[in-house]
Amino acid sequence: MKHRLPPRRAIDELIAFLPRLTADGFAPVREWGGGEKQADGAYVMPWPVYEEVVKELFEAAGKDCWMDFGYVPEEAGHMLEDRALVRHASLGQVKTMLTYCVRGERFCDGHWGAMIEQGHVRRLLERLAELRATAIP
Repeated sequence: MKHRLPPRRAIDELIAFLPRLTADGFAPVREWGGGEKQADGAYVMPWPVYEEVVKELFEAAGKDCWMDFGYVPEEAGHMLEDRALVRHASLGQVKTMLTYCVRGERFCDGHWGAMIEQGHVRRLLERLAELRATAIP
């Protein structure tokens, strides 16, 4: 499937998150809610309370221009783990990996935080900045 390229302003919007996400002491999760047994015996699963910048980032990365609607989650996850692939990724591959980062929260609470804490989002945004500087007019 051929990837449509996102507009420059969408690329710049994502790159602009880099300084905020990589600031000393930054943690994506402010606190965890839930994780308790209720009086009726029901257990409330925990959920992350994200910092506002995290929600803003994933809202921007969740726009249609960044979505790879044909992505395969398992393949995209393996791509993210391959640092050499990320360092040399095409814009289409970045879109695929961003789609994985964005959509994973629907299936696993805390996914966004993990993608940031493990450096995946930083590496993708750094690659976008590199592509923007060298390959995108």
